[in-house]
Amino acid sequence: MKKLKHEAELVKLALKAGMGIAERAGAAQFEGTDSRKDKLEYVYRLLVFAKAIQPLPKGQESQENIRHKLALWIQRRLPKDHPLHG
Repeated sequence: MKKLKHEAELVKLALKAGMGIAERAGAAQFEGTDSRKDKLEYVYRLLVFAKAIQPLPKGQESQENIRHKLALWIQRRLPKDHPLHG
């Protein structure tokens, strides 16, 4: 798995977008005390459930792989002229 250019910024953007989707759908209410790890995992599982992304193979659901998967998801959704787009 090759790390993406601006992956940290993409993960941050994906987390914000995913949390917004979850809250608007009434599926979750995030608190300031929730860990980033828990938020990332929740957003990942929500997107898999919604069939917005393919699930990672069993045994490969590490935080690094989840972050990478979310970064790819948000990068594909960005407009071509966005600074973080491929």
